[in-house]
Amino acid sequence: MTNDMTGHNSGVSEGGIAADRLRSIIERVERLDEERKALAGDIKDIFSEAKSAGFSVPTIRQIIRIRKQEPAEVEEQETLLDIYRRALGM
Repeated sequence: MTNDMTGHNSGVSEGGIAADRLRSIIERVERLDEERKALAGDIKDIFSEAKSAGFSVPTIRQIIRIRKQEPAEVEEQETLLDIYRRALGM
């Protein structure tokens, strides 16, 4: 095993583990996790903006969920909801 310019072992290390590859994978996941946290903060800010503009955040969240679904699935859910409401006299 040799040391690269960063002082880390390159190639295969203890137990047949490719240390550089493992380190790369872990560091990539860590970077993406940081990006996800930043994006979550941005989304939270947008919901705060919507709330201060008088919009209902739970309703916006529901619309976002609906928009991710297939149209046939949305139609089926709406039909069932309507049937259930009528059954309950609502």
